[in-house]
Amino acid sequence: MAVAGRTVEVILKGRIKKLATKMVITSGNEEDKGSQEKESKEETILAMLGIIGTILNLIVIIFVYIYTTL
Repeated sequence: MAVAGRTVEVILKGRIKKLATKMVITSGNEEDKGSQEKESKEETILAMLGIIGTILNLIVIIFVYIYTTL
């Protein structure tokens, strides 16, 4: 039983070493920064469009309310 446990331990250590050698550490490079800026700009545009759409919907609701009450 101890031999089987030891074998599993050796296999797991070997897999961990292989995994550690495959891991790549990346830092925030130029491409990531540009991508983040682009996403931020897109989010800002979408937020503005959402606000404009909400305001237009409120204006339509007000006009419809005024029209139906006259």
